[in-house]
Amino acid sequence: MGGIIIVTDLKAAIEQVELFIELTHEDAADTPSLQRFDQQRLRYWKDMQQKLMQLQLEMDNKDKI
Repeated sequence: MGGIIIVTDLKAAIEQVELFIELTHEDAADTPSLQRFDQQRLRYWKDMQQKLMQLQLEMDNKDKI
């Protein structure tokens, strides 16, 4: 765990993460293990979104200085 991801287009990365957040497994409602997987997947992508948005905020603030 804890690999490094290099982002070259922050806006596109945030948009892509938002798409991943919307995805769900088609059988998740019927299968407890897939429900857990979807919850873990959603938590991962929401954490990623938060980190990318924080980075965007830091970059915006840096540009203002």
